[in-house]
Amino acid sequence: MRKLLISLVLAGFAGASFAAPVAVEGLRVWEGPDSTRVVFDLSGPVEHSVFSLENPNRIVIDLSDTRMDSSTSLPEASARVAQVRSAPRNKTDLRVVFDLAEKLKPKSFVVKPNGEYGHRLVLDLEIVTEGSKAIEPVKHVTPEGRELIIAVDAGHGGEDPGAMGRQGTREKDVALAVARELAAKINAEPGMRALLIRDGDYYLDHGERREKARRQGADMFISVHADAFTSAQPSGSSVYVVSERGASSQAARMLAERENAADLVGGVSLSDKDDLLASVLMDLSKTATMSASLNAGKHVLAALGSATKLHQSSVQQAGLIVLKSPDVPSILVETGFISNADEERKLKDRNHQRKLAEAVVRGVRTYFYENPPPGTLIAARQGRGDNNARQHAVRSGETLSGIARQYKVSLQTLRRVNGKSSDVLRVGETLNIPLGS
Repeated sequence: MRKLLISLVLAGFAGASFAAPVAVEGLRVWEGPDSTRVVFDLSGPVEHSVFSLENPNRIVIDLSDTRMDSSTSLPEASARVAQVRSAPRNKTDLRVVFDLAEKLKPKSFVVKPNGEYGHRLVLDLEIVTEGSKAIEPVKHVTPEGRELIIAVDAGHGGEDPGAMGRQGTREKDVALAVARELAAKINAEPGMRALLIRDGDYYLDHGERREKARRQGADMFISVHADAFTSAQPSGSSVYVVSERGASSQAARMLAERENAADLVGGVSLSDKDDLLASVLMDLSKTATMSASLNAGKHVLAALGSATKLHQSSVQQAGLIVLKSPDVPSILVETGFISNADEERKLKDRNHQRKLAEAVVRGVRTYFYENPPPGTLIAARQGRGDNNARQHAVRSGETLSGIARQYKVSLQTLRRVNGKSSDVLRVGETLNIPLGS
């Protein structure tokens, strides 16, 4: 027995001493507006250290008991990283050096395996700002009032592709394309301005997305996504708002689980999070923000229903982290099912993307015309009884050209504002009348 125990101990010692080193199986760089993210794909967990050097500016990261896999290629130069170099260190370790084009501040953390990804080491290289300048809101103020700020958030990005279509279409690409169309449509609206939360292929965690909108004083937050399911049958658009008391359907629960897990895929540091987070979140179901979100969602859903097929005929509720801003009405728009072959094809089509964007803007416009925030350009013009800030319910016998003459606006403008490709009207249809002729 004693000999057996000694043999086992020696075997364990030998195994611990001669375990295979961790391999760097991939190395990728993602450029964002405020930082550059470097992701190491690893064969296992790793210990590491990071430090900065100056003259010239460099970031050095040492990985213990690690080697560079022979198939791993170093990233090419980017806007902020001029060169990446690597070499063995102390016979067992690996040193990777990032030659910088400017001074950057490093922040690193490890990410455990999640979904298709294994162990990862994330290195964020952040822009160094001199002093502590306050971020100025993007609001533009006229003598009549300020513009409404609509935050448009393209879901996923960077490390997190989101859902994948059968033809290889990535949700992050669809979301960004529709978000850009939506921002352009909003910027064409009198009295409104868009704030594009993500305008490139990089990842922002849910908290960063919400806080960027709040810092810039957004009046509404719209997160753009493309849905997916295990089968190819489901199709159609949906609108979601946050729920603190459970999801409104099984589909809503699945969506929340999938979208909330995006931070784990994208790579998020948990060093500044604690168990108090849940306790300080407001019960949004009892606040004006929750009510406004639901009201805005209904208007957007109705507008989408006039432009495309709906998957859900009512606004859905789910515990979506990205919508949990305590003071900004927030909705999530699922533009369609990327897992459905027909909708995947449509979601890649520029004309369909534009059609979806126009519908969302119609819903947003209708909501704010009914609920103009005090001090805004829309509120000022409505307050003085400006005919150009009205909505018009179509009556029997009316024509689009006749309504344009009635409100002294051009027929082309009336078509554009209401997203109409023809002059066909339905009795009872509500038209938005633009603020200027």
